Amino acid sequence: MRTIDLRGQHLSRADLLRLVPRAALDMGTAVDRVRPLVDAVRDRGEAALREQARDFDGVEGHALRVPAGRIAASLETCPPEIRAALELLIEKLRRASAAQVPAEQITSFGDGAVIRQRWQPMGRVGLYAPGGKAAYPSSVIMNAVAAQAAGVPELALASPAQADNDGLPHEVVLWAAALAGVDEVYAIGGAGAIAAFAHGVESIGLAPVDKISGPGNVFVAAAKRVVNGVVGIDSEAGTTEILVIADDTADPRFVAADLISQAEHDEAAASVLVTDSADFAERVLAEIAQRSAGTRHVERVATALGGPQSAVILVDDLATAARVSDAYGPEHLEIQTRDDESVLAGIGDAGAIFVGAYTPVSLGDYLAGSNHVLPTGGTARFASGLGAHTFLRPQQVISYDRAALAEVEQPLLALAAAEGLPAHGEAVSARFESTSAGEQA
Repeated sequence: MRTIDLRGQHLSRADLLRLVPRAALDMGTAVDRVRPLVDAVRDRGEAALREQARDFDGVEGHALRVPAGRIAASLETCPPEIRAALELLIEKLRRASAAQVPAEQITSFGDGAVIRQRWQPMGRVGLYAPGGKAAYPSSVIMNAVAAQAAGVPELALASPAQADNDGLPHEVVLWAAALAGVDEVYAIGGAGAIAAFAHGVESIGLAPVDKISGPGNVFVAAAKRVVNGVVGIDSEAGTTEILVIADDTADPRFVAADLISQAEHDEAAASVLVTDSADFAERVLAEIAQRSAGTRHVERVATALGGPQSAVILVDDLATAARVSDAYGPEHLEIQTRDDESVLAGIGDAGAIFVGAYTPVSLGDYLAGSNHVLPTGGTARFASGLGAHTFLRPQQVISYDRAALAEVEQPLLALAAAEGLPAHGEAVSARFESTSAGEQA
């Protein structure tokens, strides 16, 4: 891991935004590559999906829609300990997601003048589950349970066809779908799946959705950008990232293990340590060298930690560490210091924050009860992670009776006149015009 030494410098927010490490990502090129794939599915439906499955997944002649019975039957191959873990995840996530659904609020401006604020679920959502370097049953559950907590009545799931599973999605994806109660599943992957969700594919019974959520590689993210506006999207999620703020009271073994854990996701994954102790940084790097040599994905980890997106950042103090973190806007932020709450008070921008030595990101990935679908690439500065709120739309329901409308008629006429829109005012005044002699409307 390279070192970025910011000690002794007085840096503005603009300076920090420029200096924090980032992965080299050319989304424009990815968009150019996927746009023809998206257009092909829009124009030619199933035929285009089958061509893409052949070219990218090496699968032909498979059923694009997975029979509901096959989804349920997949649980026969699920090891008991994995099923128990997935069921525990579902139980905890349902509780935490339910807490994200706001109660209806009523504002009264006097007798007969009421605004109700309600949150309506979307009618149909498409969930994407990747199937490349790894399959993520936990991500299936994170997306499905959040949507269910919001009250979404229709969920469809897509995941790439696997040549070694008879053209079905990965078995672990089917386990998660079965346990979460999702019975509309498609063996479709990549940009084609995103296009199919956006435009629908009538021949396989796939109706268009209102919103698409779920993680994926850069081409899935690019396809989301292409269809955004036709449908809603959760985010253009990039590769995973972790930023750890730690001082010399932290355990270098814990920090090293956490940095490695995220690096094993992908060669472009970002692992960043921000510390005010150069000696502690050296101890972490020594631990990384020892631990990463024995990890399963040693080459992937080495590439991720050696890339431009990963670094050790040295700062003068923990207050500066918090400023660096906010400029970075990490997907996952860990705080392991002598005064975690003080550091936390200085943090504004992060997808999810893991406080204390015994709260690793891996806990949030699986069984904390929080949702692990989080903003990446610095978007935590203006976006939030996935939750029930992702699938809800706030609606204002306005109800005024005649007396309440009469009370605001004159100020409304004044505003309409000021904006040069007299018919707006007349729409109110019409309700008080005489319809016949001695009669009021």
